[in-house]
Amino acid sequence: QVQLVESGGGLAQAGGSLRLSCAASSTTSDIASMAWYRQTPGKEREWVATIIFRSGTTVYADSVKGRFTISRDSAENTMINLQMTSLKFEDTADYICKAIISGRTVWGQGTQVTVSS
Repeated sequence: QVQLVESGGGLAQAGGSLRLSCAASSTTSDIASMAWYRQTPGKEREWVATIIFRSGTTVYADSVKGRFTISRDSAENTMINLQMTSLKFEDTADYICKAIISGRTVWGQGTQVTVSS
């Protein structure tokens, strides 16, 4: 069974940076896309960014455009990173990785990001 493992969450000050990573236990050819979502208690899960594996195309939510960068890891073919800069208090959330692998949707467990104002 394919699994996604996120890492890199933690505490940051407003204006600071954090980098999240998500590794898939799959081969690259099976992965169509990977994405980040985020969720806070009492709110719906919010899409953050997506990367299409074959083309490298990236798409961002307006709320993070220009501040966050999603990319494939240069060393690990089935890992993505989310570089978050200029963090805001409202970026505080549980960040969850999602992948489309062999036509199936796979979700990670999430990693908590807390931004102090």
